[in-house]
Amino acid sequence: MVFLHSSTDLSRISKAKFCQLGVLLLGLCLGWAGHHPVRAAYPDKPIKVIISFPPAGATDVLARAISQKLSVVLGQQVVVENRPGAGGAIGLVAAAKAPADGYTLYIAGVTNQAIAASIYKKQQASLIDDFVPIAGLGNVPHILVVPETLPVSRVSELVAYLKANPGKYNFASQGTGTLSHLESELFAIRTGVLLTHIPYKGSSQALPELASGSSSMMFDSIPGSMALVNGNKIKILAVASGKRVGLLPDMPTLKESGIEDMQADNLYGFFAPKGTPQAVVAQLEEAVRNVLILPDLKAAMLAQGAELIYTPAVDFSADVLNEHALWKDVVTTANVTVE
Repeated sequence: MVFLHSSTDLSRISKAKFCQLGVLLLGLCLGWAGHHPVRAAYPDKPIKVIISFPPAGATDVLARAISQKLSVVLGQQVVVENRPGAGGAIGLVAAAKAPADGYTLYIAGVTNQAIAASIYKKQQASLIDDFVPIAGLGNVPHILVVPETLPVSRVSELVAYLKANPGKYNFASQGTGTLSHLESELFAIRTGVLLTHIPYKGSSQALPELASGSSSMMFDSIPGSMALVNGNKIKILAVASGKRVGLLPDMPTLKESGIEDMQADNLYGFFAPKGTPQAVVAQLEEAVRNVLILPDLKAAMLAQGAELIYTPAVDFSADVLNEHALWKDVVTTANVTVE
């Protein structure tokens, strides 16, 4: 038996036991950490953003401008990877199969993907089934253009002109199955005009042919058309989006021009592979919101014909479903097929 003879002995023993307890706890903590590494806060490495379009196009310009701003907001490099081809399927599949950890994201041309989903029946990935929406980015509206020599100045006059000789006139497009193509098909459905489709390999081939008068109308992007508009080779009759666009504030929409139920917004948005942690998705949504309100970015994109509009994930999810339903109906009604 040990007898304590003074308060000094008691203090010495208490300190010794305290030190032993501290060593024991430290060992337990180190052992736990060895088996359960502490995860760094997201993001702790660069983020990749996949797009289904080639470099230098409207989508590429949009993606790179937004990604540059996101790099600042998130404190990590955000790089764009171009994966074009197969009607957008190559990039879509690559993003869908990426790890769902928030480090591979996808910027989709939603309207183009909705059209492709209806035309290409055996797709290996789905924007609806294999992704979760982060936020809507806005739209890159198209415009209805006609040759400068065509004797019309309003949409109503164009409709009357085309109806006077049904089947005699053509419409040009960027290619079969593109939004440019389906917009004209929707225009024909809504107005009852009868036109023949002349597909080209992109706007660079289609627009000069339109200017020459080989076709009577075409839907195309604002940046793609403005050089010929300014050169008095083609003229704009209306914008296809639901609202007027900032770059052309005096140009009416198709709805304002009397074409009911005619709207093509050409939506774009951010997505993450399905299974990405909700906390990461929420953080990215907030980051995108903060980026899209930057005045310099909005002005730069407006000059490129893009309207930046932040749409929360919940609302954007509904937009994605609506786009798929709309263009599936157009594809079916117009009997659009690709070989």
